[in-house]
Amino acid sequence: MERPHVLVVDDDPEIRALLAAYLERNGLRASTAEDGRAMWRALAEDRIDLVILDLMLPGEDGLTLCRDLRARSSVPVIMLTARGEETDRIVGLEMGADDYVAKPFSPRELLARIKAVLRRAGGAAGTAPGRRYRFAGWTLDAVTRQLTSPEGTVVPLSGAEYRLLRVFLERPGRVLARDRLLDLARGREAAPFDRSIDVLVSRLRRRLGDDGREPRLIRTVRGEGYVLAAEVEVEGR
Repeated sequence: MERPHVLVVDDDPEIRALLAAYLERNGLRASTAEDGRAMWRALAEDRIDLVILDLMLPGEDGLTLCRDLRARSSVPVIMLTARGEETDRIVGLEMGADDYVAKPFSPRELLARIKAVLRRAGGAAGTAPGRRYRFAGWTLDAVTRQLTSPEGTVVPLSGAEYRLLRVFLERPGRVLARDRLLDLARGREAAPFDRSIDVLVSRLRRRLGDDGREPRLIRTVRGEGYVLAAEVEVEGR
């Protein structure tokens, strides 16, 4: 079985070398890039399964690169951010990152996050082969992971957006607490005051054309969480 290929994008040569060596020792294939130009070159030349993207890069910063990458590809992204900079983490999630790790970090923690994101990215469709969800005129194909609008337009989803939408579609009409959503969609326990699930819900609403002030599809239940307020038809059960 081919090893998952991880691209480490960081302008610090020591971090790149140490991370690449650590990932290789732990069963992954690792490549490195020092900036956005090298990142795009690596993505064009080889199959990349996950990108580790530092926020602070020369030239185009990590947030810009994450946004541009998400517009072109669904490859999972883990952002490396400065410790304590909640705003950076929130903006990173808004730009389409699947997860984030604060510097300084433990390589073991990063490896665990990489494996969790790869597992979710690779396993999400496999848990429901052939399944297709129809709701409010929209269609989500669990094999191709394509979301199609009522007008027939394919709407791109990041890995995190796809997983969150699947969570809602598999539990229509049920109020889901924020910590439960975070656990189901991101595979991590919610920290106190963790706003990442609210950011992700906001992103998903925009994909669905759902007005955040008066949402019709994903509604906020004050003090409890969120609920998908639509009937869901499932093909291929």
